[in-house]
Amino acid sequence: MNTFGRNFCITTFGESHGIAVGAVIDGCPPGIPLNEADIQVLLDRRRPGTSPLTSPRQEADRVEILSGVFEGTTTGTPIAMIVRNNDIHSRDYDALREVFRPGHADVTYQQKYGIRDHRGGGRSSGRETVGRVAAGALALKYLGMNGVSIAARIVSVHGKTEPEEIEAEILEAKAAGDSVGGIVEIVAKGCPAGLGDPVFWKLDAQIAGAMMGIGAVKGVEIGDGFLAPGRYGSANNDQMTADGFVSNHAGGILGGISSGQDIVIRIAVKPTPSIAKTQQTRDIFGNVVEISVKGRHDPCIVPRIVPVAEAMLALVLADCMLERRKRL
Repeated sequence: MNTFGRNFCITTFGESHGIAVGAVIDGCPPGIPLNEADIQVLLDRRRPGTSPLTSPRQEADRVEILSGVFEGTTTGTPIAMIVRNNDIHSRDYDALREVFRPGHADVTYQQKYGIRDHRGGGRSSGRETVGRVAAGALALKYLGMNGVSIAARIVSVHGKTEPEEIEAEILEAKAAGDSVGGIVEIVAKGCPAGLGDPVFWKLDAQIAGAMMGIGAVKGVEIGDGFLAPGRYGSANNDQMTADGFVSNHAGGILGGISSGQDIVIRIAVKPTPSIAKTQQTRDIFGNVVEISVKGRHDPCIVPRIVPVAEAMLALVLADCMLERRKRL
């Protein structure tokens, strides 16, 4: 499925080396002030070519709003947004037409569909997240009008936590023809209590699914997550007083429903699979071959995934707020 959400529904489209990427949003409430600049802020944080730490692909990522906005305000009808691909070097991927890149979705796309776009990964490329970020920027604006803010930060990269050490670690991996991953934390503040549903539509389940839907994410924890199994219940419970909670080990979600506290999520981001180092793989005929991936790739996806993670959390919370509004 390429569609996400029950109320604030988005459908993303496009491939890495296609004409364009983008999103269609259906279910956005009317009356929200919106223009391209509102969307561009988040897209600029995601786009490549901004530093030696990112892919050198030069894309302006200028968004165009095609529908659903009249005189600077959303109308309640579907909003289509498009970002055109300009800096395409498809010839860099000619050698991959019959070869599967280790760590990528090449082999699974071939197994599932019997066909794949080998140019930069096609639909499985991180460039697909442009549509998510564009839609997420709109969701963030809606949430902001309702007192909710979202911000993400890099916790660590390859075990390093200080900004200078993180930069050095990424550049060292790049120079070696390799890559590194890391951890990102996303926090939502001002979220009202009562979002999410018990059992199958738990808020934390929705968030986990949204984060795992980002191609490079391999793990998600809510609140203290994997620290909880090493504690006694007395230490892990968030005790309460007349003034509220004493702690927030649960990350703002209890029983699948928001508690009114900050919602805290951390995601594990894998190293970029496209690397120049020689690796063993196989081709579409089953032959074992060696590969060194050419093209322009991020030595670390972590810095550019920060706005993507913010966007995905915004989409979940906007969807849940609209669901809750139907019941009030």
